[in-house]
Amino acid sequence: MANRNIRRIDEESSGSRRTYIIIGMVAALLIGGFILLAIVDSRQKAASTPPDAVQDVEVGEAGRHTEGKVDYDQNPPAGGEHNPVWQNCGYYPEPIPNENAVHSLEHGAVWITYSEDLPEGQVKNLRDRATNGDYLLVSPAEDLPSPIVASAWGKQAQIEKADSEDLDRFIRAFRQGPQTPEPGASCSGGVGEPS
Repeated sequence: MANRNIRRIDEESSGSRRTYIIIGMVAALLIGGFILLAIVDSRQKAASTPPDAVQDVEVGEAGRHTEGKVDYDQNPPAGGEHNPVWQNCGYYPEPIPNENAVHSLEHGAVWITYSEDLPEGQVKNLRDRATNGDYLLVSPAEDLPSPIVASAWGKQAQIEKADSEDLDRFIRAFRQGPQTPEPGASCSGGVGEPS
């Protein structure tokens, strides 16, 4: 009888130890999971931080349509009055109408314009970006202030090279970003046939 009681006490204490070990392991996993989430979240925030050289551009209110030409304050424009039909996102080997491109910006696109004398390797880099991503519009433009200009609604950055980390950061920060007047609106079904 005494042996049974001792065995039962041993079994109960061993069961209690298992319970504590399991609770400790679950707690450690939860704490580890929270730490991992915090690390991933901070990296995502850092990845979507815009480059330092981003300029805020005064563009007025969204939703103002016109069929005519618009005299924009900057080249390329980063918002403002625009055509009622947006430019289909993608790569264009020729300049596109500002008024249609601005409508795409209103929908959350990033428009990457480049100087027509940009080296072919850099043009290919930009073209590849446009075919691999949503809400990207790429086209040459005349009289740019730098070899490449990245524009989003109310935001703009002058970029020197197509493989610049600043260009990557601009795209991550502003494609469908918080500045977008009509997030989620279409970037296809408008005008133009990207190549």
